[in-house]
Amino acid sequence: MAGTETAEADNRGGGDSDSGGAKQPRSVRVVLLALMIAMLLAMLDNMIIGTAMPTIVGELGGLEHLAWVVTAYTLATAASTPIWGKLGDMYGRKGAFMTSIVIFLIGSALSGMAQDMGQLIGFRAIQGLGAGGLMVGVMAIIGDLIPPRERGKYQGMMAGVMALAMIAGPLVGGSITDHWGWRWSFYINLPLGVIALIAVSAVLHLPKKRSRGRIDYLGAALLTVGITSIVLVTTWGGTEYAWGSAMIMELIGIGVAALVGFLFVQTRAAEPVMPLHIFRSRNFSLMSIIGFITGFVMFGAVLFLPLYQQSVQGASATNSGLLLLPMLGAMLATSMVAGRVTTASGRYKVFPIVGSALMTVGLFLLAQMDTETTRLTSGLYMAVVGAGMGCLMQITMLVAQNSVEMKDMGVASSSTTLFRTLGSSFGVAIMGALFNNRVQDVMTERAGALGSKVTEKSAQLDAASLAKLPDAAREAYQHAVSAGTHSAFLLGSVVAVVALAAAVFVKEVPLRGAGPKSAEDAGGPVDAKPTVAEAV
Repeated sequence: MAGTETAEADNRGGGDSDSGGAKQPRSVRVVLLALMIAMLLAMLDNMIIGTAMPTIVGELGGLEHLAWVVTAYTLATAASTPIWGKLGDMYGRKGAFMTSIVIFLIGSALSGMAQDMGQLIGFRAIQGLGAGGLMVGVMAIIGDLIPPRERGKYQGMMAGVMALAMIAGPLVGGSITDHWGWRWSFYINLPLGVIALIAVSAVLHLPKKRSRGRIDYLGAALLTVGITSIVLVTTWGGTEYAWGSAMIMELIGIGVAALVGFLFVQTRAAEPVMPLHIFRSRNFSLMSIIGFITGFVMFGAVLFLPLYQQSVQGASATNSGLLLLPMLGAMLATSMVAGRVTTASGRYKVFPIVGSALMTVGLFLLAQMDTETTRLTSGLYMAVVGAGMGCLMQITMLVAQNSVEMKDMGVASSSTTLFRTLGSSFGVAIMGALFNNRVQDVMTERAGALGSKVTEKSAQLDAASLAKLPDAAREAYQHAVSAGTHSAFLLGSVVAVVALAAAVFVKEVPLRGAGPKSAEDAGGPVDAKPTVAEAV
């Protein structure tokens, strides 16, 4: 079985191996570059737009609909992610990926031409539909091209792209908005996307497929409704609507009913959107849990760390991405080490365990920060969390893909991505609610009616609002933010313990493509294709 899977992987990844093995090394590098560009587009977009939003609102108006510019994109991305994965499995990875790039670029161009907030929200949803296929396509194509044993070497590239997006996003967004105008925050995607599109079209050679099965439209619709309800609950709960309000309760009811119906339909569909048999693999299920918790923790940290550093430690908000350098640098370095060790040894179980442990300890340390904590100390704590996430970010995808058959590579990649996305939604919502409530309580305790009034609209004050506060209220707010981050990170530390428990039960299954036996079992003809390790 292992030999058959390896042969399938080699045949899928070696579109031009028989005709010209010498061309393969260059084509692999070009394809990887194109994939990294596509991944950067998907991750960079929201961070660039976030910086440009005040200017956009100033020109288009519609401040009351501001949140929907981000929410529409997030909803469309999350809802379309599993569908893109299934389409790639059924009709071919290359076609699905190129289609998602085209849709993303169309959405970007239309967003740049938007004349009012309603148009911008609609065009952002189109952009999000394409973005849902970008990340899934990148992960699934890498899964097709590169055997799991060798894949670890390249996870540092993916971690590097993620770090680059988080650091460069606010810087690039601010610079583009100031010098070229906010519309270029969208137009900048076009040349990068076209480069990725041309490279993938010209160099990527994967077998064309045509499934005889029909798309599971009912399952796709139910899953879309369920995911949409979940994201809206986590986005609106505690902000637009009270957690116990009728709207939130109705959304929860709709979401639960849709997901139960989805599970029922998946047991009967000929080509299920998310085949439930992939969850029979213990490792795949455990990686889904770990991925969910990693998303929960990571995006909570990305949200609250800059807020703490700006409000309590007095850091500048201009280069907010740079505030995360200790965490992102440690994540990048650890990810590269984990990938190299995995490639060299074929062993990976140690990384989910060590990563979850470091993440738990790092979050607990972050929870100890107060108004006296220095930037050096907080930076060291952030590095511990980053090192933990570096052990987890790509290993979860690697193990998940290694746990399924090649025919399910797309749905495995999309499911893992979806769980991480949902984890981030829950993390931001739950940690955010805890943070907001704690800030309100401490402000009321320390500054009385004035403190309560200062934060009644939002517990997150920008630099301008903070500067206008009286000294007593500003000091109270610093203590409140410190208390809020303590509660949020303490919750994150408790949740991370679940990831540690899950990691302990991971079974170290040999990675496909690991060692000479796999090549022998796969049969002589596929030996003509050089491995990626040899190519690079």
